[in-house]
Amino acid sequence: MAMKDVDFSRVFVVTADQRRSRRGPDRVPEALTAVGTVPAGDVVLPFERTAGDEIQGLLGTAAGVVAVVRRLVRLRDWRIGVGVGAVELPLADSTRAARGTAYLAARTAVEEARGRSVGIALRDGRGRDDATPAPYGSVWRAESALVLWGALLARRSAEGWEVADLLDAGLSNNAAADALGISASAASQRAIRAAYAEDRRGAGLAIALLEDAAARPTGVGARSEDADVVPEDVGAVRETGITPPEDDVEEVPR
Repeated sequence: MAMKDVDFSRVFVVTADQRRSRRGPDRVPEALTAVGTVPAGDVVLPFERTAGDEIQGLLGTAAGVVAVVRRLVRLRDWRIGVGVGAVELPLADSTRAARGTAYLAARTAVEEARGRSVGIALRDGRGRDDATPAPYGSVWRAESALVLWGALLARRSAEGWEVADLLDAGLSNNAAADALGISASAASQRAIRAAYAEDRRGAGLAIALLEDAAARPTGVGARSEDADVVPEDVGAVRETGITPPEDDVEEVPR
């Protein structure tokens, strides 16, 4: 990524930790190969192993974050922490040597991801030292999009990924069916079972909300105008009992 195009006050760091690394094989080389296919235009400092079972990279775009999360969720063995914030200048030559609030936020996020079934968390290193995003604020919304989209991807089968890869490469449904040696109807059914259309919408939503979170000048837990905005239907949500996770509902504005 061209350094002149990067706003170093609001970049993204992804820190990923291998699940059950003490009982299983080293999956770091596989993960580094997967995230190495993320478009170079989205990457500021490439991913590398930063600890025995951990990888980390610096990204300049929300699209890059979503591309990394997609690859790691597909591998199934990773907890993913995303941090948004600043990086110290002059920029280091490698992510291992880089420092900044985005790196601290990613560390907090990957620790938070340990306690989640989907294994994804987002934290903002700007503002108060508060690990929990304000309910319904921009960081909470972006994290929610990542978690819901990640949960959808985690349910996709190998056959589903096969057809999704072909459609992502620009093939039509009929061309994808030919490549797989199945009927067009069967390919269409695979795409439906893989929630391909929903995946595309979820990825787009996550990108948009990550961009919005990065653009906000306030940090995690800051009581900004944005953080105080509560959807009009929150009353109805409360009545149905559908609320944010307990760690995110300490103070829901009324």
